Amino acid sequence: MHDTNLFRTSPLLAMLLAACGGGTSNSAGTTNTVTTPVRTTTSTTTTTTITDIASTTGSFTLTSTAVTEGGTLPAAFTCDGARSTPPLSWSNAPSDTKSFALLMTTLSRDGTKWNWVLYNIPSTVTRLVLNTSGVGTLGTADDGAGNAFAPPCSQGVGAFTYSFTVYALSAAPSLSTTASQNTGPVVAAAIRTLTLGSASLNISYTRSTGTAGSSTATNCALIQASTAAYAANVAVDCTASDYGKVASTGLPAHAMMNGITASNLQVPLTQNFQGSNAWKIPLSPAIAATPTPVTDGPIGIAINGVPIFNPCKQGGCNAAAGGGDTKVLGELDSCNGHAGRADDYHYHAAPTCLMADQAASYWNTNPVGWALDGFAIFGYNNADGSLATRDSICGGNTTAVSNAPAGYSYHVTDTAPYVTACLRGTPSPDLLGQGGKYTPLRQSPVTPFAVSGMGLTTDASDGYQVLQFTSARSFTSTATGSDSYPNTAGSYRIRYKALTGTALGTALALPTNKAKTACWNFQFTTISGATSQPTLSYCR
Repeated sequence: MHDTNLFRTSPLLAMLLAACGGGTSNSAGTTNTVTTPVRTTTSTTTTTTITDIASTTGSFTLTSTAVTEGGTLPAAFTCDGARSTPPLSWSNAPSDTKSFALLMTTLSRDGTKWNWVLYNIPSTVTRLVLNTSGVGTLGTADDGAGNAFAPPCSQGVGAFTYSFTVYALSAAPSLSTTASQNTGPVVAAAIRTLTLGSASLNISYTRSTGTAGSSTATNCALIQASTAAYAANVAVDCTASDYGKVASTGLPAHAMMNGITASNLQVPLTQNFQGSNAWKIPLSPAIAATPTPVTDGPIGIAINGVPIFNPCKQGGCNAAAGGGDTKVLGELDSCNGHAGRADDYHYHAAPTCLMADQAASYWNTNPVGWALDGFAIFGYNNADGSLATRDSICGGNTTAVSNAPAGYSYHVTDTAPYVTACLRGTPSPDLLGQGGKYTPLRQSPVTPFAVSGMGLTTDASDGYQVLQFTSARSFTSTATGSDSYPNTAGSYRIRYKALTGTALGTALALPTNKAKTACWNFQFTTISGATSQPTLSYCR
């Protein structure tokens, strides 16, 4: 446990002062933490120091139109509701304030949890609107939420107390760590000596034993919560009552294409999984009378917005018919993904690089993705940490898992079919309509062939993505499908970059690109830079 004495006790000060007649409040229900002398409280086992961090006088206050001091937090701001951030406003900050920070904590039986870590809020900002975004810098919340708001979701019976505290700072905090490392304790330590004053709002919430998983709204909120750490790339629309719509561009933040040993030389490009093309996840999942086979194509969507496919190539797993297990054939990278025929990146097995974002045990109870029947996909283990049991139907089980609808769940494994070869529940229409979500950009340059040393990097000098590989034998490639280019054994590079500005306008003005909206320039060279086939622009 990190040492969090300073800010573990800071929200408590407001409650202690209120009980003793200290602090101030108003009709909006605000409690202030202003001048507080240094003192210590001693028990038989511990000594806690409450440091004077509010050195100014006045009436620095924190209020909300959604909740009053000492009141009950509406379910909309918890994991049982829409998981929204509440509206907050503050006034009468010290005149020399240069920056604000906001910390939200859960005061639980097990100590302090950090629900919301927000800093670098400009001194001109005096409020955060409902579902605020784009203000300040998000630190890392507890319970695996990542750089996002972790809505109250305390387990156990009875009321839990939550505190919002805004800090007026003499300067923006200096943090040398990366955003993913800026946890509540780290930010608290960074603002310790900068705090001019603080104001707190303390509320409570009691979870009903019947709330979780009881409605489509709750199930969509579960999808939203699971993707929160990837909010920069993934959005979940919960306005429909039947489906949660997961929108993304289909690309992960982790490295791609490294370690592939058999390739058709496709590359990962952004995809249009937006608007009506977003992935529809059923919000009332139910076990179907007959499972639905998924012999190829997507079976779900990972929480980072990357589709998850079944293990087989197009045409199924029958190698004699031109199919096969992509992992066995060496077509997957070190993250268990690769680029498909639409130059789309997707996983065929456990998304290990995504899962590396959290401790292995995190995925026991938090989805790594969502199947197209609405049931969640978890890690290798059951909620109790035991190796997940897999039935003989679709390879999942009916063991109850928090943070997901009841009835069924899938678990990844390192043996085929890796995730599942069938959907146990009634599938989304996206299962049949998956082809309409993809727009192939170009003819596959080759049929998959053996390569080594494959890796994808960015050329810092011009911004091109560079897919490099080595072939131990000669091979023939195509640029359009009706031409061919012989290549001797050796190392090669495929360089590509999205067109912008005048170059994009010129490409889209061509009659062949009518109604298209995006283009990429492709260069094919040897390792020494010699052209191996013509440079072309492809549009879709």
